[in-house]
Amino acid sequence: MDGKQIDDRAAVKQAVEALDAPPTTPPDGGLAPDPASEIATSEDRNGSSSATALPPEEIERLTNDIVAALKTVYDPEIPADIYELGLIYKVDVDDDRNVAITMTLTAPGCPVAGEMPIWVENAVNAVPGVAQTKVAIVFDPPWDQSRMSDEARLAVGMF
Repeated sequence: MDGKQIDDRAAVKQAVEALDAPPTTPPDGGLAPDPASEIATSEDRNGSSSATALPPEEIERLTNDIVAALKTVYDPEIPADIYELGLIYKVDVDDDRNVAITMTLTAPGCPVAGEMPIWVENAVNAVPGVAQTKVAIVFDPPWDQSRMSDEARLAVGMF
């Protein structure tokens, strides 16, 4: 999708600042993703910006509202939301306000594997300004406890 791509929880919090930063080329010439580059815009990816690019204030609002919506979805077996659990791998918002979410589950045999993507779609579709949401479940890379935030670790008693 063309647009603003948000990878992992730290990138979501730094969306506005990262969009203002100049694009960087990794030491390998761009063959592998640069872990320091948290957000890629359509301009970063293909060298030209879209005429319909969302203004930074709107990107910030959408980012904050999407994160808030994701934090309303809980794994029913774990007392923490899916965002803090680290189940959200990528959120991509294009210039038409379509949202693509790549996420995982704590285990492939998760009993709510069929329902959780629908919960996520419904939560994000409720955000004002979002046109539509698509959720893809992936298991590569596999989820592990290192993806959890301190807030989630506290909620599940891992401290």
